[in-house]
Amino acid sequence: MPFCVIKSRTIKIFLAMVAVVILLAVSFEGGSCAQVWFGYSTRLVPVYRVDTQNKQVAISYDAAWGADKTEEIMAVLKEFNVGATFFLVGFWVDKYPEMVKAIDQNGFEIGTHSNTHPDMAKISSENITKELDISIEKIKAITNREVTLFRPPYGSYNNSLINACSSRGLIPIQWDVDSLDWKGLSAVDVTTRVVSRVQNGSIILMHNNADNVVESTRMVLERLIKEGYSVTSIGELVYHSNYSIDNNGVQHLN
Repeated sequence: MPFCVIKSRTIKIFLAMVAVVILLAVSFEGGSCAQVWFGYSTRLVPVYRVDTQNKQVAISYDAAWGADKTEEIMAVLKEFNVGATFFLVGFWVDKYPEMVKAIDQNGFEIGTHSNTHPDMAKISSENITKELDISIEKIKAITNREVTLFRPPYGSYNNSLINACSSRGLIPIQWDVDSLDWKGLSAVDVTTRVVSRVQNGSIILMHNNADNVVESTRMVLERLIKEGYSVTSIGELVYHSNYSIDNNGVQHLN
């Protein structure tokens, strides 16, 4: 009797293993089952931070509402001789074409922030295409430069959006340091938040029309430079080829 029990259990284990092998064979053919079994994820992610040994960070400004502080921001950036990236929404470009030209002529990088500032994860693939293509064309019409960076409004994205970016040679960009300047924080509070969170390869998010953005920019740059960081545009920080992005959004050079 014990022999029969052992044999029965062995058969059950063998059959279970066969079932797993069959399931995995189907999984690798179709993909989805393997993800369930092993916890794989096919979710694509933008760049939140760059893996680098250099003490280098990038500062960026989203522009969707208003432009009255943008000239002063650029003046501070030029005073400290640093780079920066401005992500522009299409309707902002329509309203402030001369400011778009000024940003470009002052040597700052311009990326797209969509055309109408929708939640990109909640719109159709067709509308994603329109949001990207129309906004890119508006910027190029003024600057005559290729647009290589995109930041999704609200930081919202999905695979369709990431794939649409890839097909256009756009690198989707998030951030790992949120200044929260849009909440009306004081320049001191913004600076404390930023400086306490930066690390090599960080991408800092600010907004061109936040209440205290000019003073915040000055204070943040003073502190970062004092601590030995070089501050650049995102385009100067990220890898543009031969890279991978891990599940945490950290971009690595392959």
